[in-house]
Amino acid sequence: MGDVLTGFHAAWEFASDSVLIRYERGIRTPKLFQALGERRVPLAALASVTLAPGRRGTVVLRAEPRPGADPLMDAADGQLKEGCDPYRLVLPAEREAHAEQYADRLRAQLSGTGPADRHLVAAPKAPLHFKAYDGKASFDGEAVRFRWSWTGASSTKWKAGDQSFAVDELGGVQWRSPEVFEGHLRLLPRDAGSAQPPQPDQDPAAVVFGLGYGPVHESLPFAAAVLAAVRVAAPAPAVPVPAARRDPADIAERIRHLGELHRAGLVTDEEFSVKKAELLAEL
Repeated sequence: MGDVLTGFHAAWEFASDSVLIRYERGIRTPKLFQALGERRVPLAALASVTLAPGRRGTVVLRAEPRPGADPLMDAADGQLKEGCDPYRLVLPAEREAHAEQYADRLRAQLSGTGPADRHLVAAPKAPLHFKAYDGKASFDGEAVRFRWSWTGASSTKWKAGDQSFAVDELGGVQWRSPEVFEGHLRLLPRDAGSAQPPQPDQDPAAVVFGLGYGPVHESLPFAAAVLAAVRVAAPAPAVPVPAARRDPADIAERIRHLGELHRAGLVTDEEFSVKKAELLAEL
């Protein structure tokens, strides 16, 4: 596609198989966006696209990622505030018609809806590190290390000593936002079972956040990078999902809509032929 749609804090560049999201830098841009820099999101990673009125004379174009497709959103687990959602593009209300064209264009090319069997969006790259209330956390791509602070760590953690966890020993990551009560990052062992973990401040496999410690723009990309590495080292078994047959009327309507976009010049001949064949194959 090759076109760019620019909004507040970000610009979306559309390609035939992906969207490249470039985040702006500046004091008004959320720090998480600045930390991410840019992200290429394959269309296969998206489930839907919506356009809705925003606040104070704006409209919001939002892409909904498929569950399991993006390690950042997996790690966030619904805890991000609306303004820090990396899949929202806020535009002036007078550009609504323009944004709707791009929304229609994206919808016509989406094919995946259910959970993804692997991460499709790249995770933040290691090495990564951040300072928690009770220690420093670092990740080099192969192991996570916690180095305890003498001013904040509990006696339990001091007795256990500094910790190192190889990625292939882990089964997951639990991130609780520093903006809520008892924010923390906990590493989950592969063989955790059903045992109740200790409180984060008593768990040598966890670091505790606090005011100014473990901010979202540092700790969330860290958690996403670790989670992605864990999935690669020990991918979860794919759960077979029976393919549902589509309603012929729905397929016909989508082909009609695709034809309108093609006639308007918003979809190329090649994109029209490929997508039409995909839709017919769903009958």
